Amino acid sequence: MDQLLAMRVFVRISDAGSFAKAADSLNLPRSSVSKLLQDLERHLRTKLVERNTRGLTITPEGEAYRYEAKRLLAELDELDAAAAGTQAIPRGRLRVDVGSSLANLVIIPRLTEFRARYPDVDLLLGVNDRPVDLVGDGVDCVIRGGELPDSALIARRLCTLKSVTCATPAYLAANGTPTHPRELEADHTAITYLFPQTGKSHPMHYTKGAEGYEISPRSAVSISESTAHTNAVLAGLGIGQIFDFGTRRHFAEGRLIEVLADWTQPTLPINLVYPATRHPAAKLRVFADWAVEIFADEARSNA
Repeated sequence: MDQLLAMRVFVRISDAGSFAKAADSLNLPRSSVSKLLQDLERHLRTKLVERNTRGLTITPEGEAYRYEAKRLLAELDELDAAAAGTQAIPRGRLRVDVGSSLANLVIIPRLTEFRARYPDVDLLLGVNDRPVDLVGDGVDCVIRGGELPDSALIARRLCTLKSVTCATPAYLAANGTPTHPRELEADHTAITYLFPQTGKSHPMHYTKGAEGYEISPRSAVSISESTAHTNAVLAGLGIGQIFDFGTRRHFAEGRLIEVLADWTQPTLPINLVYPATRHPAAKLRVFADWAVEIFADEARSNA
């Protein structure tokens, strides 16, 4: 039995809560994951995991072993990193999960640069707006909006997005151009963004001095994916409140027109987030540095 591999398998099973997810994240056959755990339990002469119809449960003995195994594996990884030195070549598979608009407008157009710099990094890019479980889903890092909710994670700020309200020229010609947020509820139809994590649409918010409004216009359609949300506004279905980086080109080319620009609208911090480890792998470090660089370029080009 490869005891170190068996320990890694057990830790990943306990973190992911699933044999299948552990196997996928370790790139191992599911039968191998099951056998390695059985071999480890036989070696230790104790049960670490109880399987049942609802999934799996870590035994009290398993929880104690998991704590010490994670500490030992972290120290081993730190020792390997120190021995390899800071000049280790970034290589291997890197799983990154990115929101749709950020992937399509910022990340993908610059990927040839990343590939040229780091040809030995095999990038697996998940593109969607749904939240992911970094550990359970075996993802190395995510790029998402919002403040960091979990102290067990590390975030690197990439940028802050500003909301703008806009519509097509044809829509505004047919329905009028609002000059006050309250007109949105009285006279307009909205394209609302449906947050995937809650399944609920979010009201539009506007402030100016002491005035503040939470507006919920009639909704033509609610969409839970950011690129499709922008495309629905471009199709003339209604007014939308969209983050500005996704609209600049459309403003310049006349496909969209900004309205209510004199009102302050919500902002969203964008972070690259990964699990807290003392020595992130070289492939993750270089991707994080590259992401900081390209988002800074994006901010400068639109300043």
